[in-house]
Amino acid sequence: MAKIKVFLSDVDGVMTDAGMYYTESGDEFKKFNTHDGMGLKLIQQTGIKTGIITTENTKIVERRAAKLKMDYVYQGQGFGGKLAAAKEICAKENITLEEVAYIGDDVNCIELLQSVGIAACPANATKKVKAIKNIIHLKKSGGEGAVREFIDMLMDEM
Repeated sequence: MAKIKVFLSDVDGVMTDAGMYYTESGDEFKKFNTHDGMGLKLIQQTGIKTGIITTENTKIVERRAAKLKMDYVYQGQGFGGKLAAAKEICAKENITLEEVAYIGDDVNCIELLQSVGIAACPANATKKVKAIKNIIHLKKSGGEGAVREFIDMLMDEM
């Protein structure tokens, strides 16, 4: 853990339950877990930078990241884009991917999960993600505290 300088997370299926909720009038909403939010605040207090890299592009994610005072928010990052975003963050922080922890849950996260120093997935991650060599399998599902579980695990190693 001492080598981790940046903690990154996917959103849908990790910080949320992977549901896409719409009201009758077409408004979209997502349910975030407050324990995850507190975990992000705790890891920030250790000096570790935090960020989101997600395929979706919504104001909801922008607002959540702002509320949590996250250092980086990359939206609209599909296949290949997530790894490119992480490399850009590494360049800005003058670190390597080995110094990054990332939690993701689906096939568009695989390339980044295979490239970082410490990778984890929620209990409800896809089969292909769970098959990644050396990935940490968390007990909690996305939206149910998986991010906090990973952060607590990392902080216990500090």
